[in-house]
Amino acid sequence: MVSRSAILFAVALVLAGCLKQPAAPVPNNFVDAKTCSNCHAEIAAKYALTGMARAFYTPSAASFPQPKPYFHKASGTWFQMIPRDGAWYQRSWQRNEPPGEFRVDAVMGSGNHVRTFLHRTARNTLVELPLAWYAEKGGYWAMNPGFDMADPPLGRKIGYDCMFCHNSYPQIPEGHEEPGAEPVFAGKLPEGIDCQRCHGPGGNHVRVAQTAGVKAEEIRGAVVNPAKLSAERGMEVCMQCHLETTSAPLPNAVKRYERGPFSFRPGEKLSDFQLAFDHARGSGREGKFEIVSSVYRLKQSRCFLESQGKLTCNTCHDPHDIRHGQAAAAGYNAACATCHGPGKPQAVQAHAGSQDCVSCHMPKRRAEDVVHAVVTDHLIQRRAASNLLAERTEPHLPEAEYRGEVVPYGDADPMYTAVAQVMQKSNLDAGLPRLRALIAQTKPARAEFYLELGDALQRSGKSEEAVAAYRQAMERRPGSALLYRRLAQPLRSLGKTQEPLEAMQQAVKADPGNAEAWYDLALLQSDLGDKPAAIQSFQKAISLDAEFADAHNSLGAVLAETGHLAEAEGEYRTALRLRPSLPGAHANLGYLLANRNELQEALWHFEHGGGDAVNQFNHGVTLARMNKLVDALPHIEAAVRADPNNAVAHDVLGGLLESRGKQGEALTQYREAVRLRPDFGKAHLDLGAVLARRRDFSGAAAEFQRAAADADPEIRRMAAAGLSAVSRK
Repeated sequence: MVSRSAILFAVALVLAGCLKQPAAPVPNNFVDAKTCSNCHAEIAAKYALTGMARAFYTPSAASFPQPKPYFHKASGTWFQMIPRDGAWYQRSWQRNEPPGEFRVDAVMGSGNHVRTFLHRTARNTLVELPLAWYAEKGGYWAMNPGFDMADPPLGRKIGYDCMFCHNSYPQIPEGHEEPGAEPVFAGKLPEGIDCQRCHGPGGNHVRVAQTAGVKAEEIRGAVVNPAKLSAERGMEVCMQCHLETTSAPLPNAVKRYERGPFSFRPGEKLSDFQLAFDHARGSGREGKFEIVSSVYRLKQSRCFLESQGKLTCNTCHDPHDIRHGQAAAAGYNAACATCHGPGKPQAVQAHAGSQDCVSCHMPKRRAEDVVHAVVTDHLIQRRAASNLLAERTEPHLPEAEYRGEVVPYGDADPMYTAVAQVMQKSNLDAGLPRLRALIAQTKPARAEFYLELGDALQRSGKSEEAVAAYRQAMERRPGSALLYRRLAQPLRSLGKTQEPLEAMQQAVKADPGNAEAWYDLALLQSDLGDKPAAIQSFQKAISLDAEFADAHNSLGAVLAETGHLAEAEGEYRTALRLRPSLPGAHANLGYLLANRNELQEALWHFEHGGGDAVNQFNHGVTLARMNKLVDALPHIEAAVRADPNNAVAHDVLGGLLESRGKQGEALTQYREAVRLRPDFGKAHLDLGAVLARRRDFSGAAAEFQRAAADADPEIRRMAAAGLSAVSRK
């Protein structure tokens, strides 16, 4: 029998063993940034005035100076900021149409240069609104970059990359950190870049500081001090946000697929988080100057290159206290003097002019990508170019497109370099075989590489290979709604019906709250002829996102096809209230109104309906119905250019040319119409009439005979009359 003392001794041994087990490390979590001010009140107060601290915030009346109406000529749209019930709204409208408006839930940008206004949707996505405020010239309203066009986008989502450099660490719902997932922000949004962006998570630092008897060096050692890092690592703390090789499609950076959107920590190597890319040398892009090019330009400077790592951002800037005016000029001059002052090896000889080094050698310039913003050029140069503040127009495609090699900027990884070639189609033809070969050779475990390969193959018209690539991705990420949606595209391109439908049904099953997935399903269902199912799916998309203008417009189109014209008109008008310049909604509404003989209003909508073949054709036909034949002609010609295979457009163009006495040109159009559609009785009738007038009676008779086979009894009647007439000649 075991004695009681032996049992107690055994228990004691077990307890002793437990006590000797090392305690699990406490996670170094992020803390409320307000905690930092308890011990660092002076620094916190100064930092709160910096642009970084004010990079993202809740709007107030001060965010909207002089909120007068702004007319955007390119789109024919008015915009205005409107206060109501303690909130602010960005309103937009055209002509006398009912205005649409979106609540401004956040401001991105300190206002030192730009303020961009954001709307938070019911799904907790953030979208950029079209109108922005710029500080240049004392402050004025103008469109955000990418919105200065005939059809400004609506609902351009703020991605994690935007939030990364304008805010602290927001909550991201589970499943939305995966590459390609919809950017969603849960809970209350933080406001501005906080201390932890540069110093890392503050949990350990706070915990150690609250420990009795701890030494000061232990408290300091529990948090990252960028000044204690190597010059390279310290500068990368700034580069995480201030290095952008370009804002134009390239890509400028690719985040490593295993890394979360906000997982970079000061002190680690930046290329372990993301890899940067640039235009190739000799491409004509070497001198680009963009709004976030400060580090990119600085690193091209002779001062930087010859400093051997001694010149960094902190040489001139105290991130806790950004100086302005005379204080700033004095500080920058002092920084220059550390190398170029009297008695220094790089001393400059006295020269006439301002004692403000920066205004001459780092002048302010107008950015190429944000054309309403003027910022400091961080390329330290002996003589700056002239006319740096000249007005610019915003670059658009194809001007902004780059087609050439995408080269690593800094550290390289062959697989990511291959991805960068195809991601934004910069080097698609040469990059696709490179990416395909590397994947075949290395067989990476991450699904994203196969996803990018599939996208590149689909863009190149290689749908069968794209299907295979997407299926390989799905083996590595089963059940992905994103991959099901991608898979449906090449399957449909291959002429399949059931397989793409099943893929899209799986997509909405995997992510039933994704309005865009329901929208894609609806488009496919409509394309396959299942209009009732398409209507239901469009309605589901709208129930998830009532501000989804394209869904309202597409729902209207299907309703019109199924004879529900009043409901269709309501959806078109809702789409235009949400997005006043949406061409498709204007075109669809114009067609509906024209069929209702409301021709004058229809014309106004056709004028805003874009340059696609269908809208140009309907516009021209409506003008012709109003006997405005001269005005109709260029629209029908445009329709034929946009869609040369439209037999009806050729026939109508022939009629308009004939009305102007151009029988020869009309004859060409009629012949093309019957070539495209041999059973087109109306075109045969028109062709026969011209031939008869040109006294080619046998040719006319042949055309009238073909027209006599048409299903339309009126065409048959006119063909018989034509045959009778030419038979007497």
